[in-house]
Amino acid sequence: MALDDSSISSAERARRDFKRRKKNKSVGLAMLSTLAFAAFVWFGLLATPGWQRVETSFFNWEVAIEAFPRVFDGLLLNLRVLVAAAFLVLITGLLLAIFRTLKSPVFFPLRVLSRGYVDLFRGLPLIIVLYLVGFGIPGLRLEFLGRVPAEVLGTIALTLTYSAYVSEVFRAGIESVHSSQRLAARSLGLSYSKSMRLVVLPQAVRKVIPPLMNDFVALQKDVGLISVLGAVDAVRGAQIEAAKFANFTPYVVAGLLFVLLAIPTVRLADRISRKYSEREQMGSTL
Repeated sequence: MALDDSSISSAERARRDFKRRKKNKSVGLAMLSTLAFAAFVWFGLLATPGWQRVETSFFNWEVAIEAFPRVFDGLLLNLRVLVAAAFLVLITGLLLAIFRTLKSPVFFPLRVLSRGYVDLFRGLPLIIVLYLVGFGIPGLRLEFLGRVPAEVLGTIALTLTYSAYVSEVFRAGIESVHSSQRLAARSLGLSYSKSMRLVVLPQAVRKVIPPLMNDFVALQKDVGLISVLGAVDAVRGAQIEAAKFANFTPYVVAGLLFVLLAIPTVRLADRISRKYSEREQMGSTL
């Protein structure tokens, strides 16, 4: 229930006025410092001897308008690859994490295979995985596969690499759930699979959402690497337009599109991380 001004003491009113003045002063100083820094950078660039050439080669408005449709069409391909790869990475990474947490000696081969998989693909650079998959699978000449599109091969390579990282995130979340939770579930008559599905995994997933969002942001950027396989995505489209106009502006257009694509996800990841951090701090004070 809000209090009217008549019920607020003079000391409280003075405190609120002081906080309001302090906030307005901080906002004003922040704006002035930002404008001063921007002006310093801008006039510093204008003062460089080669600025005119750089502006013509990288920031040509006419070239940007002409190149935008092809680059944007390529970005739509990147988005399709991103959605497919993110879904496959979540499923594969979760399965690998579950395999690594199995304790029975019967599942020893699965534990060894999953550990070897994680060690291998965490060590291999993504660009090498793209080359191995993109040129190795077609090189097998398997007739039943036919001609595999470059975007499909890129999705496979991204899934192989990022599943290794995401599996470690899931494994850390699963192992962070106290063993008493598993024992309590088993004492209630739940099988191992049900206790994992109903008790352990929901808690583990809630704990690992912030690092998973960070991996998703990294995946958003790396989908641009599928251009090395010949897929006409945003990067390849920018390369074609740059060769057409003998100008680097299309690369800047592609970079800006990737930044605009990543900003909402980055802000969402920051918000989720802050939310979970505040929740943990509130829990620690209880």
